[in-house]
Amino acid sequence: MAVESNFSAAVDHKRSVDWIILALIVVLAGCLRGWYVPQPLVDVFSWRQASTAMIADNFRLGSWNIFFPEVSWTGPGPSYQGREFQLFTYIVAILHAVFGWHDWIGRLVATLFGLVTVFSVHRLAALIWDERHAHAVAFSYAVMPAAIIIDSSFLPDPAMLALITLGLWLFVRHWIYGGWRDLLLGASAFTLGALTKLPGLGAGLVVAWLIVVWLARGEIRPAIRAAIAAIAGMILVFSYYAWAVHLGNSYPPYHVAGDGYVWDWGLSRFWEERFFIDDLWGMWVWWYFGYVIMAMIALGFWTIPPLFEGRDGALVAVPLVWLVGGILVYLAGAREISNNPWNLHVLHVPAAFLCGRGIIALTQSNRVKSSSVGDRFRLFVILSVMLTAGTFAVVPNLKKSENENALYLGRSLDRLAEPDDLVIAISPQVGDPVAIYYSRRRGWVFPPGGGDTDWASFVDDDNTAITQLEDLRHQGARWFGVTWNARDSEDRSFFVHHAGIIEHLEATGTRVDATETHVIYRLDPPS
Repeated sequence: MAVESNFSAAVDHKRSVDWIILALIVVLAGCLRGWYVPQPLVDVFSWRQASTAMIADNFRLGSWNIFFPEVSWTGPGPSYQGREFQLFTYIVAILHAVFGWHDWIGRLVATLFGLVTVFSVHRLAALIWDERHAHAVAFSYAVMPAAIIIDSSFLPDPAMLALITLGLWLFVRHWIYGGWRDLLLGASAFTLGALTKLPGLGAGLVVAWLIVVWLARGEIRPAIRAAIAAIAGMILVFSYYAWAVHLGNSYPPYHVAGDGYVWDWGLSRFWEERFFIDDLWGMWVWWYFGYVIMAMIALGFWTIPPLFEGRDGALVAVPLVWLVGGILVYLAGAREISNNPWNLHVLHVPAAFLCGRGIIALTQSNRVKSSSVGDRFRLFVILSVMLTAGTFAVVPNLKKSENENALYLGRSLDRLAEPDDLVIAISPQVGDPVAIYYSRRRGWVFPPGGGDTDWASFVDDDNTAITQLEDLRHQGARWFGVTWNARDSEDRSFFVHHAGIIEHLEATGTRVDATETHVIYRLDPPS
């Protein structure tokens, strides 16, 4: 009896220690992400963040209809666009309505979703591998530069990954223990995650894999129940995205978010470009992981764990199945993802699994679990190197305030313009609407974008550009602002390439503000 009591006490103690370790990892993840919460939306992802923030703004200031997401950079509106289900922006809009407008609220919401992912990935790893690996996997996700960068950005992707990971953890619980609650909650969370960002569907390969295993083992009933739940969720997902495409094609600026998929460019073009692997490699090395964490991921892949005692072989393979799903997402949207790398956020969970496995492989002195002083010292060195040569070396690259001039331009327009005035604003990266966002007005990027128009590149001649400017003046534009460092996608300076526009503005408008970061003209109404 005393032996049983001692064993029970030891188990309870170990469980308490495991939960303390998880809590510390969550706190670490929160600190690494929370550091960037106060930062304005002027980092490398400013373009997509500004559009996302505008949608949240327009729910609060305009219509609360979640099925009509609207941006503010294509004129007076309505400027509905075909985009993902707006769960993330709707939550931010509600918080703005309660606490007032603060752009850091969006980053904070994203960060909180990121912490849900840390928790869910830990519990998933504990189910399919063991608690020791769960700690390593959760730590890997917590410190992974790619995860920190995206989880602290005003983007819907952290919400997507949190819900997808939560849904799969609950589904695996159902796969092991049965019961309707985990199945329904898991299917609901996964469906909401896929609605929030379509690339989350790549992780659905895990669900398909486990259903097939059930069928192969003759467990027909649970397989059918899970398949029905999955199909119902997919009907909702595809129905919404059919609506999104219809909405984007029905209202100016006739824009459906996302471009560069294999069905747009063609498989032969993707093959010729080698699926843009060179771009992906550059992103991973210099932006997302760094060499140290990439080496840990490779080691984890090479030493993928054998069967654990009491663990089903089908579950041990879950991270590899998820990895395949993420690769399929990349192959389908290689051009889009190479341009907008946050769209591959779904791949960071299997990457964390492999990285965590790499930590364990390097830490163990033998195949038997060990807690020797040598193992602990190796663990300390490994985690320290990951933080210093990985996290702290890579994350600042994407969090630099590269578009700070756009912030100053937007604030000056906000100070000068009347509440209903329409503005034209050119940020350091042409086409980026962040200056319009900070002007707190509606207006246009320049050249004006929409549809198939390339609004990241200047037109070739001044006459065409002046015609565009005058057309916007006739549509109600009353202010024109441009940062001194504005350059287009071909690296052409606005003030060099479009010197004729400046001459035109000097003749037909009034320069009212000129600082070391920007210049602003007031446009008189057309006579």
